[in-house]
Amino acid sequence: MRMNVSTSLRVGLLPIVALSFLHLTLAAIRPSFSLDYCSWHGTDIVRVEVTPRECVFRVLESWKGDLEAGSPVALPELQPATGAMEIAAYPKEFAETLRGGQATVDERLAAQNALFDEQYESDLREFPERATDLGDYRYNDRLADYSVAAIVRREKINEAFLARLEAIPTAGLSDQDQLSHDLLVRGLKQRIADFELKEYEMPINQFNGVHTELADLPNSVPLDSLKHYDDYVARLHQIPRVLLQTTEVLRAGMKDNLMPVRFLLEKIPAQCQGIIDANPFSEPTNTYPATISVPDRKRLTQQITDAIVGDVIPAYKAFAVFIRTEYAPQGRATLSVRSLPQGEKRYQNDISKQTNTHMSADEIHELGLREMDRIQGEMLVIAKKEGFADLASFRASLKTNPKYIPTSAEQILDDFRRYIYQMEPKLPELFTVLPKSRLTVEPIPSFRAATATHYVAGSPDGTRPGRVVVATANFAQRSLINDEAIAYHEGIPGHHMQLSIQRQLTGLPKFRLQGLGFTAFVEGWALYAERLGKEVGFYQDSASEYGRLSSELWRAVRLVIDTGIHSNGWTRDQAVEFMRKSGAVDEATIQSEVDRYIAWPAQACSYKIGQLKFLELRERARKELGPKFDIRAFHDEMLNGGSLTLDLLEVRTNKWIAQQRSK
Repeated sequence: MRMNVSTSLRVGLLPIVALSFLHLTLAAIRPSFSLDYCSWHGTDIVRVEVTPRECVFRVLESWKGDLEAGSPVALPELQPATGAMEIAAYPKEFAETLRGGQATVDERLAAQNALFDEQYESDLREFPERATDLGDYRYNDRLADYSVAAIVRREKINEAFLARLEAIPTAGLSDQDQLSHDLLVRGLKQRIADFELKEYEMPINQFNGVHTELADLPNSVPLDSLKHYDDYVARLHQIPRVLLQTTEVLRAGMKDNLMPVRFLLEKIPAQCQGIIDANPFSEPTNTYPATISVPDRKRLTQQITDAIVGDVIPAYKAFAVFIRTEYAPQGRATLSVRSLPQGEKRYQNDISKQTNTHMSADEIHELGLREMDRIQGEMLVIAKKEGFADLASFRASLKTNPKYIPTSAEQILDDFRRYIYQMEPKLPELFTVLPKSRLTVEPIPSFRAATATHYVAGSPDGTRPGRVVVATANFAQRSLINDEAIAYHEGIPGHHMQLSIQRQLTGLPKFRLQGLGFTAFVEGWALYAERLGKEVGFYQDSASEYGRLSSELWRAVRLVIDTGIHSNGWTRDQAVEFMRKSGAVDEATIQSEVDRYIAWPAQACSYKIGQLKFLELRERARKELGPKFDIRAFHDEMLNGGSLTLDLLEVRTNKWIAQQRSK
């Protein structure tokens, strides 16, 4: 049977790839058939013979004779043909067989798992930096294609994967396999929704973007061999291309009136200059592994220096000029994302993506106000216990107490290290599964001073540790009062705990080990983790407990400010004043946080909404299981499925409760 070019389906993937996940079903129908117009490792192939039972393709004829007839081609390695346009879908009888239920559960499961692997591999090819982060160094000498054409191509790939996945009936699959199916469907649909709104046309802001991500390359890549150093040099040479492609995308946003806020964009040229001045790209020349010879060290140092001087710095300068003279002047004046095209739909998409709920902006706003009242009530109890008439006077005393005012940036870092180290031996009281990877604490570089304290995951094999990267700029304006809670949030038992365990899980599709960006789960867990310190004996005095509550209050305030800005039309001054009156955080944090909420709509809402779901599920389990409730088993169950959407987490937890109750 032949499949030739037709008009039955316009996609960015060949039908040959669409067929790969059906090989078991196809084998029951036809022993072999041939397909046209595909590519293997960049070599165009005119025609291949498909042998489903063997799960391979055999070349019948290559475009330039590069591959001999009969050459085997493994299924996952087949790619779309160069320049392929309209291409055929898989044969009608094959689709009807699958949808008609003739395929067994095992066949459908095998088809689904093959598709999972293919989609995961596709992502790694499309995003080489992500592959490196995950410890896969096959594409270690490449940077991703950031062009508009590449973004459009990836969208077609996502659409094709979604169509194929939804064509697989899930009746009879296990709960775990059904969950994997639903998660990837959700992730792909979110990518498609973002693409339709052209969210990709606004890829940079004052605290994040390709310009700052590239500057973190020395911390994000392996530098333990001569090959990895050569890979690093190759990537430095590609930075001009990446910044030019990003400029192309930003110009598309200018044309479509999809622009970030002007005063925030005006901060970016100074960031670029800060990167140039700090020159983080030269850091790999400071220390070499002992396995690299002296002559190779000299060569690499010269090559890295030449790449920085000849490629990297000129590219950053040109990018900064573009932002300053062309892009920032076109930035929008109105803060609310609703002022952009399709603004109402855009903000609701942000809310749904970040919170995994269908809550309206008004509902989130009111939830934030209620949580603020509850938390401030608990704070008032502490204030009165300490002999103060009201919360304001207690708060004022803490602000002026030198005990909580840092005297240096290093003191803040030491604070974080101390809290993380004291939590480590307590983890067995809360979990039975523990993270294997190391954790370090470091300051945020000066050129990223606008960034809040955050966590950067290490490599799955543990060779590159997880990093808590701490905000220390303007240290005299900061307070030490929240450090304990934030250390638990970013480190253990928060982000480092959850993400490290996720990466060491077994028996799940690879995409679930890396997550699909379900922020409400990830950030909700980290906020939930802050209070776990109290359960193992920390937050021992009134001030530290007040600090924990301040951290939680901060996340409740976010619900109000984010929706205030993007739904209710608040000005920046209104947002700053509201946050200042709440007393949740120090002045330096107030200024950077408000700008963050302006630039990243709804992301800040994920923390509190996610935390409340974890607390709700814990209380449900405690009540329904009674004496059978084990906090360690509950926490293990929360983490051993990887990052989930909140609704799927609830379904999974309800089933776990029922299983525990029946034991």
